[in-house]
Amino acid sequence: MIRISFAELKSTIKQAFLRAGMPEDRAETCAQIHTETTCDGVNSHGINRVERFIEYIHSGLVDVHASPKLAFALGAMEIYDGQLGPGILNALFAMDRATVLAAQHGLAMVALRNTTHWMRGGTYGWLAADKGFIGICWTNTESCMPPWGSRSEAVGNNPFVMAVPRKEGHLVLDMAMSQFSYGKVWSCRDKNIKLPFPGGFDHEGNLTDDAAAISETRRILPMGYWKGSGFAIMLDVIGALVSNGLATAGIDKANKGSAGSSSQVFIAIDPEKMNTREFIEQTLESTIAQLKAAVPVKEGGQMFYPGEQSLNTRKQNLQNGIPVDEPVWNKIKELAAQ
Repeated sequence: MIRISFAELKSTIKQAFLRAGMPEDRAETCAQIHTETTCDGVNSHGINRVERFIEYIHSGLVDVHASPKLAFALGAMEIYDGQLGPGILNALFAMDRATVLAAQHGLAMVALRNTTHWMRGGTYGWLAADKGFIGICWTNTESCMPPWGSRSEAVGNNPFVMAVPRKEGHLVLDMAMSQFSYGKVWSCRDKNIKLPFPGGFDHEGNLTDDAAAISETRRILPMGYWKGSGFAIMLDVIGALVSNGLATAGIDKANKGSAGSSSQVFIAIDPEKMNTREFIEQTLESTIAQLKAAVPVKEGGQMFYPGEQSLNTRKQNLQNGIPVDEPVWNKIKELAAQ
């Protein structure tokens, strides 16, 4: 691993996007998000996704000029067609629009269909929280996870995000319906290290923490076994129904690459419409205080609220430089120079 400054990483990624044909303002925004994601320690959905994103641009799977088009509006609900535009830009638009509507109505939902990979879903939770809103969002995907009891992929791992604004650090939960995302599995495989916990099945059908074996079988483990499998199915069908878009079965048939033609949902809630600021802060701080007071399993261990470790990693990497895999960094520089 080598460490790169935030500014250098962002400028290099931006240059790679410009070389791929992205307009200046769009390359700037996408590079910012990829860099922030990497700075937060989620390389699997930041710098590690740049090369594939550019491949999708060149192959026509992503239209760098497309923007969301309004398809339906009813009060605090809106549906947009993403027109296979850059997933980051489409999702930023959708969550931002949800916060605008929530400021008027208290609660709002913006659904997005026919969009592309949004990279790190937590980005849109952080966006909502930064604006003072509770944020809930999710996306469906192509089949990439076996439903519980199956050997073959038939459901998506459908990342789900919840965020709550807090003065001393937002609470942000960002999770796939699999124990680990494929990005995490591939990252461990490439580093030749084990997963922190079993995350899938090997060729003999045994649970394993061997990332290479899971990459080969493509039998990632639903979180909570049957619970994660069921949760993934419900997120998929609800996302498709409220966006008038495709469910996983349709995404598979569309064959537009990873998360191409996906359906997404963005919900924003203004907590101050029904609560005082004092009540909100008191509730959050008492919850975190109780969490921190819990007795750790191992001496010296500590409990973290959702998003806390991302904040800690961000602070450290802004000070010391962002750690990236050297081969990945070299490829980004190569793409920026072409």
